[in-house]
Amino acid sequence: MKMVKRGTKAPARWRLFACGLFLLASCPLPAQAEGSVPHLSRLYLAQLQDGPLKLDPGADLPVPTRISHRQFTFNYADGVKAPIRRTLKASIPAELSDVLAFYRTELAKLGWQEVADGAVVAAEQAELSFTSPEGPATLKLGRAKDETTVDLVQRNPEAAAKAKFLPIAGQARLIFGYLVPDVASLAINDQTIKIAGGENHPQTLDLPPGTYSYELLVSGHPVGTNTITVASGEAWSLGGDNGDKPSRIY
Repeated sequence: MKMVKRGTKAPARWRLFACGLFLLASCPLPAQAEGSVPHLSRLYLAQLQDGPLKLDPGADLPVPTRISHRQFTFNYADGVKAPIRRTLKASIPAELSDVLAFYRTELAKLGWQEVADGAVVAAEQAELSFTSPEGPATLKLGRAKDETTVDLVQRNPEAAAKAKFLPIAGQARLIFGYLVPDVASLAINDQTIKIAGGENHPQTLDLPPGTYSYELLVSGHPVGTNTITVASGEAWSLGGDNGDKPSRIY
């Protein structure tokens, strides 16, 4: 899978590391690898198929062959071979009940066990939690434009722990680092955190679940602001001043 870069290019001295952005070989912040179906004709032909949904055997996460869109995202940390988070987003021209049945069947074949507590299943949406051999996972289904949307996420706590991305219990972790020698700091949650200059000085901050505004300063001057909402057990990489949004990495 190839690495991808998003967003416009900011002045080098103002860049803050974010998930999959401005990645150096020595940087423990995550890269993203993405994949999608390249042949549009295949997508349109797949929509014409009738009958039960069938598994695409070449996909990295379970997805049917009858599909109009799919995108895989894998979050990696430097020095950790396994992805710390795998995501599938897809749109399937089929009824929600058929897509739900497909995933319950295919995920069970992979050893995923559905967690009964908190499951939501309705005519227009479904949200299920699973335990998988690699770690916790969630499946969210919805409806849009007469299709069923899929948001499947699998997390790997062992890989996240090796990357030092796991927050303390009941909190969320923010991950950030600065790239160049200028003195930078991050103002968040009524505190200001100095970010050392140099090749790579990633830092982390654990916070209770909630919504926070933060500001990046370089040499004492504000260069970017943003807002982030975090939940317990999550890890996020903070974006810089060039319009990058915070990116969830675990």
